[in-house]
Amino acid sequence: MGLLPLAAAGCDVRKMLDGAKAEKEKLFADPKNNPAYRYAVARTHMLNSGKGVEILVSYDPYLRSFIEWWKQLFGESEGKDGKGIYPSGCIFSTDLHSLGQYIQDGRRVLFETVLEQEEPCGELKVPTDAADADGLNYLAGMTMPEITAKAELGTKLAHAEGGTDSLIVNFDRKDEFTFGALCYFFFIACAASAYMLGVNPFNQPGVEAYKRKMFELLGKPGYQK
Repeated sequence: MGLLPLAAAGCDVRKMLDGAKAEKEKLFADPKNNPAYRYAVARTHMLNSGKGVEILVSYDPYLRSFIEWWKQLFGESEGKDGKGIYPSGCIFSTDLHSLGQYIQDGRRVLFETVLEQEEPCGELKVPTDAADADGLNYLAGMTMPEITAKAELGTKLAHAEGGTDSLIVNFDRKDEFTFGALCYFFFIACAASAYMLGVNPFNQPGVEAYKRKMFELLGKPGYQK
């Protein structure tokens, strides 16, 4: 990622770097209990158990772009030599309408990693409708974070009963400091996962294949047959 685009978008990049530094200190204070290594080991165990697809899940649309970044990180780092876990992503509850059936009852080839925020944000409450026209008065007085928490717990319970394994990655809040910490966590976990697979996480030879073909077809100088 580039710090300049982040700064131009209004992010405090110093706080982001502070978060990454703090995460590094936390992870390596006790290497034997490094949470990033534990996540990498859990992923490898899932793969060895026949589950070669990982879905990174958030219940907050705010993290959609983060999930896209995560997909690129793991896809480019692990997908080599016929190896690697296929990285996918979902925003629940939206994507439950399209993928919930497969996750619940489909082939047992996937597992979930859920991004779970410790400090809920937002205090919007559901109002009461005197006529209860939509049948939702049972939610009256509850905040949106409270409703989302119940949806998350219900989904976890249902998926567990259906045989879908879940990993949890907790974070405190949505800010630059935590963003930097999460990025560093996944950087370390990704490198460890790749090395356990026996591949180099720091190159991406596969992407050059489609680029060469594309440039040949477009007639880019130096790529013509």
